[in-house]
Amino acid sequence: MPMEPALFARILSLAVLCAAIPASAGPVMITPDERLDHPWMMQCGEWDGWNKPGPSFQIFDNTYYVGTCGISSILITGDDGHILIDTGTEKGADLVKANIEQLGFKLGDIKVILHSHEHHDHVGGMAKMKEWTGAKVLASTSARKVLETGNVGPDDPQFGVHPDLAPVTVDEEVWSGKDIVVGNLKVEAIATPGHTPGAMSWTWASCHASVCADIMYADSLSPVSADGYKFGDHPEYLNQYKLALERLAARDCNLLITPHPSASNMFYRMKRVRGLLGEEMCTGYARAIERRLDARLKHETEEASE
Repeated sequence: MPMEPALFARILSLAVLCAAIPASAGPVMITPDERLDHPWMMQCGEWDGWNKPGPSFQIFDNTYYVGTCGISSILITGDDGHILIDTGTEKGADLVKANIEQLGFKLGDIKVILHSHEHHDHVGGMAKMKEWTGAKVLASTSARKVLETGNVGPDDPQFGVHPDLAPVTVDEEVWSGKDIVVGNLKVEAIATPGHTPGAMSWTWASCHASVCADIMYADSLSPVSADGYKFGDHPEYLNQYKLALERLAARDCNLLITPHPSASNMFYRMKRVRGLLGEEMCTGYARAIERRLDARLKHETEEASE
């Protein structure tokens, strides 16, 4: 997905703080000075490279950030196996692998691999990760076509922009409302097409002591496209896009993560906000994207009338 730092910074003001939590503690209060010494912040910048190595860290309880500086990969650990969401690029998958192992988890304990959206920066390493882990790859119907052929199709707003990726066999299809269960883990699938036709978001609950987090890994959902593409020319797709935003806005999440850390201002939040949990994060994120989409549609209309 093309980076849009200025636009993201102006609009996506409601997001999440993702910081390290000691294994023996719940969501702790960390002072700004302590936060500046966080290894991830020391190594990564606010808008950073897709394949730049970044240290893994604990987000909340059994949820870990194992991605690069610029691309998220999320590991959810359980007693009977783990779930991995996104693998980064083909090159980035090597870094994700190293981060998982650095945390002390075994690749063979990953039982399921999920995706956000079907672009090479997020699923380019899927074939590698499947080979390393032996895990099942689950995907939406539209994303399955891309993952198994390695080609982004013409129904994608960014058709022609993204390079091909190494094909990977999809073991099962997923749909909105489906629960992915691995032992004591349960992750709910939420279809959020818009940025791509097959985009998915994922939500799960995690509790530590008396504190619980309703975690949402929300897809990018940004209205970015190849030159010449107009969302207004695709009313059925646009309707699905708007329904996806409403679906996300209705979720009462209090910890938000996104495929690009910059999309949820992770660096900024780690530096300036105390505590991990917030209020109405999904609603705020969805409404911010909705405003971007409205602005995009207005621009398309104005451009057409010139």
